[in-house]
Amino acid sequence: MRFLPEPDIRAFAVELVDALRAADSAGSRASVAQLLVAWQHTAEVHSDPELLDALTADHDADYGPVPDPRGVG
Repeated sequence: MRFLPEPDIRAFAVELVDALRAADSAGSRASVAQLLVAWQHTAEVHSDPELLDALTADHDADYGPVPDPRGVG
């Protein structure tokens, strides 16, 4: 959590509480594990200034149409 900006720390806490409540109701902790992994990746991005810049920069470019991943069209 030390790499997360303050607003993200708050968002993480809210999401964690929600996920824990849902996991308790459902009897499954899979969603909590998924949430922790997602936030770990977010923290990893914030820990690397070059990666953070690359992912948050406005590239001001249109890279054209995105092909259909199903290979249709």
